[in-house]
Amino acid sequence: MMDGEGLAGVVRALGAMSGTSLDGVDAAVIETDGAAIHAFGPSAYRSYSEAERAVLTGVLGRWPGPGLEAAQEVVMQSHAEVLSGFEDIALVGFHGQTLAHEPAGRGTHQLGDGAALAGRLGRPVVWDFRTADVAAGGEGAPLAPFFHHACARWMGAGAPLAFLNLGGVGNLTWVDPSVAAPEAPGALLSFDTGPANAPINDLMQARRGLAYDEDAGLAAQGRIDQAVLNAFMTEAYFARLPPKSLDRNDFGDLLGRVAHLEDADAAATLTAMAVQSVLQGIAQLPTPPERLLVTGGGRRNPVMMAMLRAALSCPVEPVEAHGLDGDMLEAQAFAYLAVRVLRGLPTSCATTTGVGQPTCGGVISHP
Repeated sequence: MMDGEGLAGVVRALGAMSGTSLDGVDAAVIETDGAAIHAFGPSAYRSYSEAERAVLTGVLGRWPGPGLEAAQEVVMQSHAEVLSGFEDIALVGFHGQTLAHEPAGRGTHQLGDGAALAGRLGRPVVWDFRTADVAAGGEGAPLAPFFHHACARWMGAGAPLAFLNLGGVGNLTWVDPSVAAPEAPGALLSFDTGPANAPINDLMQARRGLAYDEDAGLAAQGRIDQAVLNAFMTEAYFARLPPKSLDRNDFGDLLGRVAHLEDADAAATLTAMAVQSVLQGIAQLPTPPERLLVTGGGRRNPVMMAMLRAALSCPVEPVEAHGLDGDMLEAQAFAYLAVRVLRGLPTSCATTTGVGQPTCGGVISHP
C-alpha cells in the first residue's frame, strides 16, 4: 500500500485485463478518485497469436513453480506492448493471467510480475489484487463488482439492475445504485454463474480449429440435448448460495459431456448450459433486476442473447445501450480498482467475494 502523495484528487489510471477466454489483452483508461467515475479515456487491444495462446493454454491449471517461464514472458511482453502505447498515465492496474483458482484450497494464481512491469513501463503498477481477499477468507473473485456499482451510479440508474459478464466464465452483479458505497450493506451481490464462452471456444478449437463460434453460426444450426443440459444443471454449485466463484475448468470435462453430439448440437447445448446457469443465478438475486446489462464476448452471441431475452421479463441489453464499452469494462475495472488501492479503499466485501470484512487487495510497485 501507499498513500496518494502527488496523486491527490482525480487520477488518470490505465487498466489491463487478459481473461479466461485467452483472446488477448484489453487496456483502457479511466479518470476517477476511487469512488466516482469522472471520465472514460482511450482503449486498446492486443490479441494473442495462435502460438502465444497455445503457450498459455498449455499452463492452465498450473500453480507457481518451474515450467512457467515461456508463459510468463507471453504475459509480460503482451502487456508491456499494449500498455506502453498510452500517455499521461499516473497509475497502471495489472491483473495478470489467471491460471488456477481454488479459493477453498490452494488459493488463486495470476501469472505476471507487476514489479517487473513497473520497471518496463516506468510507472507505478498495482497488481496481485486477489491474494489479500483469499487470505482473509474470501473467494478472491469476482472483483469487477465495485466498478459495476460505480458504473450504475455514473449511468444515473434509479432502481436495482444487474450486470452480466459473459466471458470465459459468466458472472452476475446485482447493484442497488441508491446505496452510496459499494461495501455498504445492500449495495451489491455478485457471483460466478457458470461456464460461458470458454467451453464453446474449446469446442470450436478442438473440432473446427477455430477460436470461437462466430455470430453463433454453428449453435444456431444445432438442437439442444435436453438430457445433457438437465444433468449439467444438477451440479451442486448451482444450489450453493452466493457469493461463490469458479475456475475456468470447473464442472469437469464439459467437452466430454457433448462428445457424442454433432458439432452444431454440441455448440447449441454448451450455449444453453451458459444461459441456464445465468437464469439459475438470477433466481438467487435479492430482487428481480430492472434490466440486465450484458458485457463480455457473449453479448455478441445472438443465440445466447435470444435465449436470455426469451426467458426473462426484464430488458436484456448490451452495456453499450447505456454508454459503456463491453469490450473494455474489465480493463476499466482494474484501472478503477488500482486507484481504490492507492486510496486504501476496499476492493471487495462480504457480498462480492464472501470475505469477512471489506478488504483492500493489491500491491503497489514503483519503477
